[in-house]
Amino acid sequence: MMNKFKNAWSGILCGMKHKSVLLQMILGVLAIIAGICMQLSFLEWGLVIICIGSVIATEMINTCIEKICDMYSLDTRMDIKMIKDIAAGAVLIVSLMALAVAVALLIHHI
Repeated sequence: MMNKFKNAWSGILCGMKHKSVLLQMILGVLAIIAGICMQLSFLEWGLVIICIGSVIATEMINTCIEKICDMYSLDTRMDIKMIKDIAAGAVLIVSLMALAVAVALLIHHI
C-alpha cells in the first residue's frame, strides 16, 4: 500500500520536471496567494482547491499522452496530432472553467 503512495509522489515529482506542469503548479500557488489576500470562505477555498487540482491533474495526463504518442512515433502524423490536440483541448477546457471560477470569486469580493 505504501509503495503505491511512493510511486504516486514520484509521479508528481516527475511531472514537475515538465515546464507545462510546473507552470500550472506555479499558477496554483499564485491562486492560493490571491485567495489568502481575498480572505475566501471555506466553500470558496473548496472551489479553488478543486480547480487547481483539476488543472494540474489534467496537465499531467496531457503530458503523459504526449509522451506516449512520442514513444509511438516522432514523425508528423495526423492521427497523433489529433490525439495530442484533443488532450491539449481538455487542459484548455479545465483551465477556462478554473478561470471562470476565479473571475466569479473576484467579482464577488470586489
